[in-house]
Amino acid sequence: MSNTRNLKRPEVLAPAGTLEKLKVAIQYGADAVYIGGDAYGLRSRAGNFSFEEMAEGVEFAKKYGAQVYVAANMVTHEGNEEGAGDFFRKLRDIGIRAVIVSDPALISICAQEAPGLPIHLSTQASATNFETLEFWKELGLERVVLAREVSMEELAEIRKNTDIEIEAFVHGAMCISYSGRCVLSNYMSHRDANRGGCSQSCRWKYDLFDMPYGEERRSITGEVPEEFSMSAVDMSMIEHLPDIIENGVDSLKIEGRMKSIHYVSTVANVYKKGVDAYLESPEAFEEIKPALVDELWKVAQRELATGFYYGAPTEEQQLFGARRKIPQYKFVGEVVDFDQATMTATVRQRNVIKVGDQIEFYGPGFRHFTTFVENLRNEDGELIDRAPNPMELLTMTVPQVVEPGDMIRRHGEGLINLYQKDGTSKTVRA
Repeated sequence: MSNTRNLKRPEVLAPAGTLEKLKVAIQYGADAVYIGGDAYGLRSRAGNFSFEEMAEGVEFAKKYGAQVYVAANMVTHEGNEEGAGDFFRKLRDIGIRAVIVSDPALISICAQEAPGLPIHLSTQASATNFETLEFWKELGLERVVLAREVSMEELAEIRKNTDIEIEAFVHGAMCISYSGRCVLSNYMSHRDANRGGCSQSCRWKYDLFDMPYGEERRSITGEVPEEFSMSAVDMSMIEHLPDIIENGVDSLKIEGRMKSIHYVSTVANVYKKGVDAYLESPEAFEEIKPALVDELWKVAQRELATGFYYGAPTEEQQLFGARRKIPQYKFVGEVVDFDQATMTATVRQRNVIKVGDQIEFYGPGFRHFTTFVENLRNEDGELIDRAPNPMELLTMTVPQVVEPGDMIRRHGEGLINLYQKDGTSKTVRA
């Protein structure tokens, strides 16, 4: 698609917690993915990659012209840096495009012991002004991931005053602590958030107490609507992509290495389509924007806001009381084969599928259509009414052409809690 206004096309950067997610993200439009290795990262519970898996991921990405980055953004204590030089050299030799680092010790080791491997500064380093970006540029870094606390006004000023590549978060979970540098998990669960062990203590349910001086404390749970005291909503900048693109951001970062392939495929698909539309014209973007927003609400996530881009978050950007919006779709399968002669799709099931279910097929390039489950058969070719076993291969007839890799959602999950301005809520069936 031609860009008649000569705007720079930003990279859509998606998370990939496993090799499967890496492939899905790239197939669904990601220009690059970021992964974690077996060491030096901040997601110890994600499906981190072995060197062999990294090599396979790099080869897969090359077929699509995509890039693979590795996050090595932990804060090192004495001894943690041992072996880092060999680690970075292996990443370079495998063909990893760049490594994302926050600790100056690891940056120095990488620069000295793995020359030729580009370094990107992690958001953990809290870069919030152009002087900071210039400092890291002079030290040889190629790109800076901005702190999530940077406003749109500050972003514009930064871009005017430095030519180093800028990466900015546009979608996903927001950390309650400044740039993710938190010790709450250390104290609550003895898991170091800055060395890959965050237990997300901020999202736990907390009791509240009335503690008059000299008297015994008294729980006031039930007297106030709060059950979470520190849990932030997620970020979504899909409606504000024009501001991000016009201010020269080089890479649009999506959070979520521990998210599902349903989430990764959907969000990568949406942001790729949004970028394409805006580069075509502002009118094309405005026309498709409602569909992009609707699509994002088909995956499980928290409520959405714009983070710090347009002012400091208020209590409206915290999770409390009744949920104001809940996704109403469930991921149920993916297409592994299609016979156009019989219009039969072979599907790998992920959740329960029943005859008569309203389902939606979607694929790369923002392709969609809705239908109903018909002529459902198990692996033995037997007609069935219900398929309850995950990862079973099924067949079903479909009214339109589908492709291997297309995903399937089921519509109509559960209830919607509608938050009211007076603090009450009402519940309606989906």
